[in-house]
Amino acid sequence: MKKHFLPLALITLTPLIWTGCSSGGARRIDAGGRESVTTIGHVDIQDFVAAAEASVGKLLASGALDKVPNPPAILAISSVRNQTGQQFDTDLLTKKIRVKLNTSGKALTTTTVGLDGVAEDPLAKQLQGERELLEKKRDNVTPNFTLSGKIIETRARAGDVRQSTFSFQLSLTDKRGLAVWEGEEEITKQGKRPSVGF
Repeated sequence: MKKHFLPLALITLTPLIWTGCSSGGARRIDAGGRESVTTIGHVDIQDFVAAAEASVGKLLASGALDKVPNPPAILAISSVRNQTGQQFDTDLLTKKIRVKLNTSGKALTTTTVGLDGVAEDPLAKQLQGERELLEKKRDNVTPNFTLSGKIIETRARAGDVRQSTFSFQLSLTDKRGLAVWEGEEEITKQGKRPSVGF
């Protein structure tokens, strides 16, 4: 009887141990939703979501993408520089912008044109080149526009109150090198300094 007690106890307690260790109060929430953690000195996921939504809304309302001979407009993403004091991948912003533009029907983004000839999708670029070689004609699908920008951070402090403003600046440039649309979204966050850390 004693020999079977220990294995039986382990089998019974193991799920309880795993449940206790893994729960930790963790749960899934909507990315960018009201329950997302907001920090003062960092760009949060909800900041990227808000900046992308507002920027695309203003870009589409401007009508700049409608002024192409054969819609939808073809758009290439240039550099979006991170000039804040933190490290993050600016694709957190540009991918959201691309998804919204592609689903709008007003623009398509290319993945075969990139900075310094480096394509986002090297396989797509290779297949495009092979198709052009076989068909003995070059695709004249060049982007109508490029989208570039930067993210800038400004900090302020008054007593125990801290404030950070993140400026998401974007420029849409046509084939002539002229900026046909400029957008800037500012997100300001403010909070009190905690007694420990900060």
